Amino acid sequence: MQELNNQSVLQDHERQRCEVWTRVMGYHRPVSEFNPGKQSEHSERCHFAEPSSIQSKHV
Repeated sequence: MQELNNQSVLQDHERQRCEVWTRVMGYHRPVSEFNPGKQSEHSERCHFAEPSSIQSKHV
C-alpha cells in the first residue's frame, strides 16, 4: 500500500471483490449469479431517491 497526500492507495492485487446483492421477487440474490440478460438489465436500472414524508407534506 502506498500513501499519496496522506491517503492510502491500494494496488490491484491488494483489492477485494465487492459482491452486489439485489432484491428479486421478494428475496435477495447476488447479482453475480444472474444470467447475462438479467445482469445487463440490472446495470441499466435507474436509481432514485424518494423525498421523505416530512418534506412532501410541505410541498
